[in-house]
Amino acid sequence: VQLQASGGGLVQAGGSLRLSCALSGRTFSTHVMAWFRQAPGKARDFVASISRSGVSTNYADSVKGRFTISRDNAENTVYLQMNSLKPEDTAVYYCAAGPGPLFRARPELYDVWGQGTQVTVSS
Repeated sequence: VQLQASGGGLVQAGGSLRLSCALSGRTFSTHVMAWFRQAPGKARDFVASISRSGVSTNYADSVKGRFTISRDNAENTVYLQMNSLKPEDTAVYYCAAGPGPLFRARPELYDVWGQGTQVTVSS
């Protein structure tokens, strides 16, 4: 079972990035998905999550209106579109998969984690 994240990089404040994360080894459509992030010296924080169907989503207050989580069950991939990026968004971003049905902010709901992808936003 593996989650492979990609799409991180260096971007200027106000710019955009799209992260992708592909699940292999399990049936993607039966899993809820989430993104978390961890800045240097800080705890891992919840960013966004999405239900199995993709109909329902949750967001941290800090990213509401700027980030959008989505999924393509045919491609076994979850996405995080990040717009209007700020320097405080700089972190390693991790995708996570869980058996569901809950897809809240609690890390213990997710049992598979990706390796992380670095996002750096310059001011």
